[in-house]
Amino acid sequence: MSEAPVLYLIVCAAPPAQRIGELADLLTADGWRVCVTATPIAATWLDRDALADRTGHPVRAEWRRPGDPEPHPPADAAAVVPATFNTLNKWAAGASDTLALGVLNEMLGAGLPIHVFPRVNAALSAHPAYGPNLRRLREAGVVVHDADVLRSPDEMTPSRWAVVVDALRQARSRG
Repeated sequence: MSEAPVLYLIVCAAPPAQRIGELADLLTADGWRVCVTATPIAATWLDRDALADRTGHPVRAEWRRPGDPEPHPPADAAAVVPATFNTLNKWAAGASDTLALGVLNEMLGAGLPIHVFPRVNAALSAHPAYGPNLRRLREAGVVVHDADVLRSPDEMTPSRWAVVVDALRQARSRG
């Protein structure tokens, strides 16, 4: 029997990040090996030890030192949940000033499947850079899902997370 596919779960600092462990559990139950990488701010919002216990892999937010082993197995796909205005715009510009962005840029360059679930408020989504940057990511092959999927943490019910799990399941089956 082959091992389950590896999903890099990239977590940005928006309210749904506070309940990302629930999503990690659902993704694991759906057959993924989940490896979490967080932006620097999101990392301060997470119980990294608890997430590592849930996933079996350390939660990364910092670059590793030269010569240090890679703590995550190679990815088969990635999901950016929640994806913020800052991360999306910097990623579209090719910035790699955080580990999360570096991982996303490498995955994009390697042609691996990447799904994005934005959590951007109306004012920021109206910014003139946002729409063109989402188009640039889509043109590069990134699947950008409906921004309405992720709501405030009080509304992050299992059915909301199920939308993310279902989208990734469908993508894996098309594989």
